Amino acid sequence: MPRKSYDTPALTQAGLNLIQQALSIYDSDLKLAVSNRKFAEMFTLPARLTTPGADFAETIRFLVDRGEYGEVLDPDGFVQSRVEQALAFEPHYVERTRANGRMISIEGSPLPQGGWVTVYTDITQVKRQETLLRARSEELSDQVLTHSEELAQTNRALAAANAQLEETKRQLTEMESRTRLTAEMMPAHIARIDTDQYYTFSNRRLGSVMPGRPSNLLGLHASEALGEEAYGRIAPYFQRAFAGEPSVFEFTHEGSGRRIRVALTPDLDEGEITGVYILSMDVTEEAQARAALNQTRKRELAAQMTNGMAHDFSNLLTIILGLQSRLSGMELTGDARELVDATHAAVRRGGTLLDRIASISGHREMRFEATDIPELLRGLEALAGPTLPEGIALDITLEGLDEPVLMDAGSVQDALLNLIINATHAIGSAGGTIWLTVRAIRETWIEFRVTDTGPGFSPEALEHALDPFFTTKGGDGSGLGLAMVYDQAKLAGGQVKIMNGDCGGAVVSMRLPLRAAQAPMAPRLVLLVEDNPDIREAVREMLIVMGHQVVEAASTEEAEALVGLDGLGLILSDIVLEGDETGPDFLRRQLDAGLSIPALLMTSLPPDDTRRATAPVPVLPKPFTQAELCAFLSQEVSP
Repeated sequence: MPRKSYDTPALTQAGLNLIQQALSIYDSDLKLAVSNRKFAEMFTLPARLTTPGADFAETIRFLVDRGEYGEVLDPDGFVQSRVEQALAFEPHYVERTRANGRMISIEGSPLPQGGWVTVYTDITQVKRQETLLRARSEELSDQVLTHSEELAQTNRALAAANAQLEETKRQLTEMESRTRLTAEMMPAHIARIDTDQYYTFSNRRLGSVMPGRPSNLLGLHASEALGEEAYGRIAPYFQRAFAGEPSVFEFTHEGSGRRIRVALTPDLDEGEITGVYILSMDVTEEAQARAALNQTRKRELAAQMTNGMAHDFSNLLTIILGLQSRLSGMELTGDARELVDATHAAVRRGGTLLDRIASISGHREMRFEATDIPELLRGLEALAGPTLPEGIALDITLEGLDEPVLMDAGSVQDALLNLIINATHAIGSAGGTIWLTVRAIRETWIEFRVTDTGPGFSPEALEHALDPFFTTKGGDGSGLGLAMVYDQAKLAGGQVKIMNGDCGGAVVSMRLPLRAAQAPMAPRLVLLVEDNPDIREAVREMLIVMGHQVVEAASTEEAEALVGLDGLGLILSDIVLEGDETGPDFLRRQLDAGLSIPALLMTSLPPDDTRRATAPVPVLPKPFTQAELCAFLSQEVSP
């Protein structure tokens, strides 16, 4: 379809007013050049301070007088300090809590001709969600949550740096070009289409939200810009928007596996709809965290429902075993003896089933560590090889993934062994091949795909195979194999899909979030506080092998004398220590006194223990390997 041309300054300003973040642009004389409606609303500014030409210093003075920055002892000095910072024209990114309790992020970038553009984002809900995740998710380890927070902040800082680089390449000569560049700073795709679904305005972010799509969209039809698959998902919502109904929805972009959130708002001009504004963003990480939290809640509910039943059932099995033992001691005929032995075996199998129920519904600690995928697959092949019957071959293919990634290697290996064993049973005595293919998908997921030459899934199995206790093996199966794989994947923020291949065999795809392992923490002097000498020795050796120097303390009293040691770079303490003071209490006291070095905790306490749940710093669960300790330090300690 041919492109349309438009005179867009007014549309551009309308688009800025639609943006949910507040933004302002001041020139080199610290006079307001442009701002959007959200800027005035967020700070409740009078019209004189949102009109082009408004003085920056006067705006700061207004906010100080109104209490925006809390109590300011020297208002004149405070205003002068802010003016001097502004005149330095340095790029910056900060987060702060306002006097009204809301939290905002402030991202500023200088402009080549002088002056700067600033974007203000209300991040209160994001911070509350992070707090909810930390408080309610018993299964998510603290180090993963903190890593997510650091990664989100790093991504925002990286977006600011990228926007600054983009701005230095472009010469801002007109107000429209400044406004457009401001839109480019947003971590989202912002656009407008007319009633014929042609783009009349767009920033260049569509490709970052939906990889592979074009960046220059002006004059393109929505179907051409979005691609057939995405357009098919969004088109019904376009029709609703043209009918006057705004909407917010999410869908999974099949081409990249990313989760996309889209907001559509009708553009009204004197009551007539002239187009639709589009705001779309990549919420994959948020969706992964939601999936992990939902799975945690399901496991909590399952544990509550099954614990009491399992306890009573276990007591019944114990009684039956006792009676069967008494029967076994009696003189019985051959048929009676066979019945007793069969009953005994069935009771034993019931006990095994209870253990498996506990494993899928009970507490599970995710242990993320830097994992070498080729090494993991070699270990998997060594474990799976001896279990394969004669006539069944295992073919493993790895596509890329040469660098270590962060994952719970034990859970992944268990899940893959489960899938290989299931495939072996499906193939049966006829023989065949099991293929395991591992690949990265758009730097978002790592996919483990298991395919076999068996008969494939039946229609009933395709619908229920991931449900606990569903089995096609009759009395020989527990129906928990695929359910446990699904559970492990969801706990990690991943997903499992089952289907039949083109050649008829079964296909199971397990996707996990692709997280690159961070570089190991640089060597430093570590204060290790642990009252158990055997554990202290083991952790000390781990730290020394990792290149660190270690000083040790068996109590908080001993640690107190070492905190001020010159060159100390990290404190690693157990939670439960000898004496009246716990590790968290000791660290709180040090933090209140102005401790300036990182501090971390380790413990064998369960996640719901108050001493662990209220710890002031991240906690590493015991027991842990050297690799898990290394990954924990890399995530929690800045280089």
